[in-house]
Amino acid sequence: MGRRRRRRTSNTLGLLIMAAAAATVLVPRAVHAAAAEAHILITVAVCLLTAVVVAVILRAWYRFRARAREDARTLAALRQNALTPREFEEALAALCRRDGCTEVRVVGGAGDLGADVIARAPDGRRIVLQAKRYRNGRAVGSQDVQRFGGTAHTIHRADIAAVVTTAQTFTAQAQDYADRAGIRLVAAKALAAWDTRTGPPPWD
Repeated sequence: MGRRRRRRTSNTLGLLIMAAAAATVLVPRAVHAAAAEAHILITVAVCLLTAVVVAVILRAWYRFRARAREDARTLAALRQNALTPREFEEALAALCRRDGCTEVRVVGGAGDLGADVIARAPDGRRIVLQAKRYRNGRAVGSQDVQRFGGTAHTIHRADIAAVVTTAQTFTAQAQDYADRAGIRLVAAKALAAWDTRTGPPPWD
């Protein structure tokens, strides 16, 4: 009985030694394989994330370039006085974007309550523009300015309200009302100066 016990003990010790030796060899290899696999997964994830970021940037850049080209065509038509009323609104929005405004929106149409373009000036003030696409020989009258004045500040919460027109001038009554109501008037000459950067935008 004693010899059998010694043999079993000896066999057990031998197995333990063999298992320890195997573990010494296999565990580092397993850890190394797991680390290599994790490194590959991390590399793949980083590559995918980079591809997504690049795709988003490229899409934004292409949209920006497309908008810039469209704005350039619109402003060229503005200089030739060859715009429809809607295109004139788009031209004013293009000028706002060019000169650093953000949140630029063309909102003219049915139910616009006098606002055609709404934007945020570079200093954060809220701009509300009414566009009047008239023939050069026509003056913008007091009624047009008064209708805009009734909504520009109270409804649209304008910090800067302006009527911008292709007409050469505003009537005296329109100018008098605008002075009292805090509305800026931009006729054809001032509009051309804004466009060519020889004059200030309506918010300056």
